[in-house]
Amino acid sequence: MRIALGSDHRGYEGKRHLAPLLKKWGHQVRDFGCDSIRPCDYPDYAGAVARAVASGEYDVGILLDGSGIGMSIAANKVIGVRAALVHDEVTARLAREYNHCNVLCIGTDLLSADQLKTIVHIFLTCSFAEGRHVRRVAKVCQLEAESVREAREQLRPVGTCSMGPTAASRPPLRS
Repeated sequence: MRIALGSDHRGYEGKRHLAPLLKKWGHQVRDFGCDSIRPCDYPDYAGAVARAVASGEYDVGILLDGSGIGMSIAANKVIGVRAALVHDEVTARLAREYNHCNVLCIGTDLLSADQLKTIVHIFLTCSFAEGRHVRRVAKVCQLEAESVREAREQLRPVGTCSMGPTAASRPPLRS
């Protein structure tokens, strides 16, 4: 399997240990960064991995950060990506079997090295169950297509997101 691998600084050590294991299991692995524990921005690496998977250049992506939340949010902004934040063996299996996920997101601060290895192994060895899940995944893809169409009709860039009110724009708290 062709695997796109990425992390931010919090997931770097987990990625460093995971990459040789993936190769030992017979996978082709490309490391999209980061390259150290120096603080960096997770969307840069999530975007690179997600685009590589969405383009078909890689079969799946694996993203690691502290909690897995940021990577999953960022990866899911890329059209064609179904990224799942996985925290145990059950969610690893369900992500592949039921949701046909193509990007695995893991919070390395929350898991042991053995848990990480088990989760990745399950994710990579499970396959899509099909059946009723084909219809559900198709509906997710339809939502994605509708969102793109709506964004184009509203003449706003695809993927534009609101960060909500900033601290500067919120009224002061009353004591």
